[in-house]
Amino acid sequence: MKLPQALLDLLYPPKCPFCGRILERGEEGLCALCQRALPWTDPGGRAAEGCDACLAPLHYRDGVRDAVHRYKFGGGASHAKLFGLLMAQCLSDRWDEPVDLITWVPLHPQRRRRRGYDQAELLARRVGELAGLPAAPTLEKIRATGAQSQLEDEDARRANAAGAYRALPQAQLAGKRVVLVDDVLTTGATMAECAACLRLAGVKTVVGLTLARAGQHLDSARHPG
Repeated sequence: MKLPQALLDLLYPPKCPFCGRILERGEEGLCALCQRALPWTDPGGRAAEGCDACLAPLHYRDGVRDAVHRYKFGGGASHAKLFGLLMAQCLSDRWDEPVDLITWVPLHPQRRRRRGYDQAELLARRVGELAGLPAAPTLEKIRATGAQSQLEDEDARRANAAGAYRALPQAQLAGKRVVLVDDVLTTGATMAECAACLRLAGVKTVVGLTLARAGQHLDSARHPG
């Protein structure tokens, strides 16, 4: 038997995933302070090789960096609901061409078993739900690699991702227009490798979509829209 939501909120008060403050009445998923102060991106910015565009609502710094770390390594899978909402809004605001499918950059099976979930998959399925689009796997990670977050050099990241992914043999991708979801875009090495696999499988359009982006193009902080 499920507990009523009001009782759950009393026992486990919802908190802002970025600052950890308990949400007040009327605040949905995100506190009013973070709504104003988070490093929102402007449209534009670099795209990873092989992608027609790379979209992200936030810059990867300050509280955003901490929130992503908790989401990936602190068992914060519940944050996918809000993070996916921000990403779906960004996609709607900044990409006006047709999309057939939402997919994601997959974890290696060993890492997924250790973590208990695939953070990019949760985001992709939430984006698909909100956008009214199917979300499905199209790629698999066939080589276990070290964490990209531990590599500072762009060439090292590119070498680490090279040959680590392939399109699923059963995926019907010829002519498809695909949104490829991950949590963060840093150098773009992983996104580029996955985009190349999708292109080889016949995908027509690849739009990268992440919660945050790092590196250059740090534009002024504002809420999108």
